[in-house]
Amino acid sequence: MSSTRADKRPTLTDVARMAHCSPITASRAINTPGVVSADLRERVMAAVERLGYRPNLNARALASTRTHVVGVIVPSLAQHIFSDVLRGVYDAVQPTSLRVHLGNTHYDPAEEERLIGEFLRHKPAAMIVSGVDQSPLARSMLADAGCPVVQIMDLTPDPIDRVVGFSHVEAGYKMTRHLIDQGYRRIGYMFLVGWMNTRSAGRLQGWQQALEEAGLFDPSLLVTQADLGQDGEQRHHRGEVVTPLHARAALRKLLDLSPKVDAVFCNNDPLALGVLFEAIAQGLRVPESLGIAGFNDSYMIMGAHPSLTSLRTPRYEIGLRAVEEALAAMQGQPNSEPIVDLGTEVSFRKSTDRLGRLPVEEPALG
Repeated sequence: MSSTRADKRPTLTDVARMAHCSPITASRAINTPGVVSADLRERVMAAVERLGYRPNLNARALASTRTHVVGVIVPSLAQHIFSDVLRGVYDAVQPTSLRVHLGNTHYDPAEEERLIGEFLRHKPAAMIVSGVDQSPLARSMLADAGCPVVQIMDLTPDPIDRVVGFSHVEAGYKMTRHLIDQGYRRIGYMFLVGWMNTRSAGRLQGWQQALEEAGLFDPSLLVTQADLGQDGEQRHHRGEVVTPLHARAALRKLLDLSPKVDAVFCNNDPLALGVLFEAIAQGLRVPESLGIAGFNDSYMIMGAHPSLTSLRTPRYEIGLRAVEEALAAMQGQPNSEPIVDLGTEVSFRKSTDRLGRLPVEEPALG
């Protein structure tokens, strides 16, 4: 028995695949052709003709009844990183008629899939999701969402629709290069296994790349959760707040394994604070005997003595720009720059000033 027409009917995803674009972009080319380039419009229409694609008019009618909700999905509400992002989101939404519907995945891919499905059933005006490593099912749902989708906090050459963030590989490389330029040669990297998502993995890759280029890479300088635990037990899990306590045993272990280590690049600022506390407890001179660098340049490191070097990430700006990109898409503006790289910079402070280039600091008095 032959298949029915419904079984063989091409989908918008099929059109997008043939035209080498996202389903959302293909939808714009079909429904609002004036907002896309002539070349893209021709590719999409050629795919429509070749496949015999016919839009689902019922689905199109439903798509026009969008709410004023922007769905925002983050992996944690306990981490200040994402509270900074959310400040940007709420500030950008405030002067508009939009409102935010917030979801927390707790770094669980299954929960992310569930939240995406739930949000999309309410027909949001746009979706903002953290990361670019969604599961195949989550990515498929977002690609067929029928609304603007903005991925944040990372970069990818193949965004679902638009992406706003920065390269974690470049950030990790930049900080490691800074440490090398300051005269450090045995540079460790510290992270918790429970937090090794693609963003943390990117920083690790940048660290290794910079050391390999300089002929300094040594795998024994990599410290993971398998080597630590704030009380000697490995009980850390995703979603738990990272505190300086997580890093103190890690530094002791690193010094046992690699006693000549002269700098530590930490995956985040709480770990950098913990390394600083343990270094002081052991009588190590910072930055002369041990350089310490964090990641994110968060408020929690303010007041540390010596002041802590960290990699500044544009978290608030990412939240703000994500909403701006969603609004632009909702208003039918052409998506000429689907990849928005906001970059990072090293906030150079005394904890890595081995060459004595910065002014002498005095402890802050309360």
